[in-house]
Amino acid sequence: QVQLVESGGGLVQAGGSLRLSCAASGRTFSSYAMAWFRQAPGKEREFVAAISWTVSITYYADSVKGRFTISRDNAQNTVYLRMNSQKPEDTAVYYCAAARTTLTRNKRSYDYWGQGTQVTVSS
Repeated sequence: QVQLVESGGGLVQAGGSLRLSCAASGRTFSSYAMAWFRQAPGKEREFVAAISWTVSITYYADSVKGRFTISRDNAQNTVYLRMNSQKPEDTAVYYCAAARTTLTRNKRSYDYWGQGTQVTVSS
């Protein structure tokens, strides 16, 4: 069992930066693939970024590639999402997720989810 708690959301101006954190409980955190998804009002939850348990493989959505960076610290049971050069279209609730199986962009493959943290980017 893994419990996930996100933090770090807030209001930022376009072009600004935020860093989201996701603290995980559970002794097997290091064996899970971790990801960030986001959901804007009236839209489906979409993939943002994912990182393998070995930290050697990362995936990004095309819309955030080059602006966002996912990282993890297995000793601290924490995964991060650094968001630079933010745009108003990045406004959404951001969710942290954990998958027991392979690294994937598919939200249906993730077994555990956090409660989400709101990110609002003003123009």
